[in-house]
Amino acid sequence: MTMVRTSPPELPGAHDGCDPCPAGRGHAVLPRIASVTSAEMPSPRRTPVALTIAGSDSGGGAGIQADLKAFAAAGVHGASAIAALTAQNTVGVTRIEAVSPAMIVAQVAAIADDLTIGAVKIGMLGSTDTINAVAEALALLPADVPVVHDPVMISESGARLLPEDALQALVEQIVPRATVITPNLSEARALAANTGAGVEAELDDDDALLQALLALGPAWAMVTGGHRDEAVDLLASVTGERHRFAGPRHPSGAAHGSGCTHSSTLAAHLARGASVPVAAAAAREAASSAVLHGLRDVGAGAGPVDVLRIHERR
Repeated sequence: MTMVRTSPPELPGAHDGCDPCPAGRGHAVLPRIASVTSAEMPSPRRTPVALTIAGSDSGGGAGIQADLKAFAAAGVHGASAIAALTAQNTVGVTRIEAVSPAMIVAQVAAIADDLTIGAVKIGMLGSTDTINAVAEALALLPADVPVVHDPVMISESGARLLPEDALQALVEQIVPRATVITPNLSEARALAANTGAGVEAELDDDDALLQALLALGPAWAMVTGGHRDEAVDLLASVTGERHRFAGPRHPSGAAHGSGCTHSSTLAAHLARGASVPVAAAAAREAASSAVLHGLRDVGAGAGPVDVLRIHERR
């Protein structure tokens, strides 16, 4: 007997662009799905990135360490270029070593080559050579990247972090590149004295002080309230805007790293696309809360601020 192999009957529509149905079942024609090009797909939100160029605080309370914590608290990825090393704790600074200018530039170049930097925070620089290197590094970045400069001159414990002979280089090379400078009152007066704007008594007037700072070239000047009789941050722009941010003082809190936290939070919000006044308000609030909840039990001196709310997880 001869066996004849026959093919099963072709199901209707089996080759019309959809999969064949199993034998014995009816064939349903599925609607075609329109293709979507990548250009039509909603793009995911890019993670904002902020870069800090500053000194390292081995005690973890200020400097690079405080900056990175503030970036994270504000929802920003932090990158860092270390400009100086300090042997430091909550009581004082025992030694400072500068990082070579070539290494400072190399760190920024490596970051800029791979990451999209949304804002830069500049803190302690420490020497004229370091200032020159940071100015060179900033030239590697797009001119529209906002720069926040906290002109750190003296540590919370009283150690001098910027030699007097480096102040002129700071005023000439870093301050004019800044979108915002955030000195405290004593730092603001030291900077303003370089403008020849008038005698020291005139710089006791808030508006005169802000005008003297703006004359140095930044787009905005902010005198922070942490070292004033009244806890008020004063913000002014070259276009004439004025803002005042008041808040409570927390004398029983821990303030080591408060200035770094303030300026880094401001930079982080600029990286997220906020305007300078909005970023400044957020910085004021974050720094104030970080001092209020500062870690007073860490170290024998001024404890570090707590921007990450570690006190809630102890």
